[in-house]
Amino acid sequence: MRTTYREAVRMALREALARDPRVFLMGEDVGRYGGTYAVSRGLLEEFGPERVRDTPLSESTFVGAGIGAAMAGMRPIVEVMTVNFSLLCLDQIVNNAALLRHMSGGQVAVPLVIRMATGAGRQVAAQHSHSLEGWYAHIPGIKVVAPATIEDARGMLAAALADPDPVLVFEHAALYGLEGELAEDAGPVDIARAAVRRPGRDVSLVAYGGTLGKALAAAEALAREGVEAEVLDLRVLRPLDVEAILASVRRTRRAVVVDEGWRTGSLSAEVSARIMEGAFYDLDAPVARVCSAEVPIPYPRHLEEAALPQPEAIAAAARRLVGHG
Repeated sequence: MRTTYREAVRMALREALARDPRVFLMGEDVGRYGGTYAVSRGLLEEFGPERVRDTPLSESTFVGAGIGAAMAGMRPIVEVMTVNFSLLCLDQIVNNAALLRHMSGGQVAVPLVIRMATGAGRQVAAQHSHSLEGWYAHIPGIKVVAPATIEDARGMLAAALADPDPVLVFEHAALYGLEGELAEDAGPVDIARAAVRRPGRDVSLVAYGGTLGKALAAAEALAREGVEAEVLDLRVLRPLDVEAILASVRRTRRAVVVDEGWRTGSLSAEVSARIMEGAFYDLDAPVARVCSAEVPIPYPRHLEEAALPQPEAIAAAARRLVGHG
């Protein structure tokens, strides 16, 4: 069936609420307003205010409540409106959700799902254009996933709810309108492994989330020039599927890592280091990175586009590695 990324997430939420009475959704504007990105529209009317809960504007409070509910046996889905607002509940995520199993000697589980919109490209200026998922990928005790396709937007939630530990789901806000086909019987997807979205032999383009489409567009442009780029969708940012990354690089012997985060201290730096540690002698060229410019994301459209990774920059980096540019 033809659908959108937004509707795929809504399908996943509806199915989770219908399947398990322990599941409930809470966050700012998820109920009467239908969600800031219209993802939860209609769910309040369908499931009622006990299952779809509007919260005060206090991220630390409602994420903390979600942690407590998870510890008590519920299966909460907490929506943080955008990733920059997650900084207001960083202590709850880092010092409570991620650590309680360890600090209790395995006696306490926190089966919590936190969803949040991430990324730029929508002209919402510097405070609402962060890509901070790499920060969370640094933290032991949580799993971090980034659905980049409609299938993953639909299927990652069920898999996350089945996980006994906290799972953070980063939905790139620019993808909500993405249209595509989804199988009628689509179900949970693997949240442990990366996926090759396009096979190739000359260079690996390693991407995730909002950069996957740009990497695929770059691969199309390269193919017209006779360069076959493999596109690897990381999908899971913690724990990284290092085996898949190294397998791709060993096939192509070159790698471009694409990351909407800033270059300094980024997830791309971690991926690059893993490649150098595990496949150094398989490389025919140094690992290249295409990241956002080291500036607050600008508001004007032309400056925002210039600051973000774009297909042209990805293709140019690949050409340099294969000696075509």
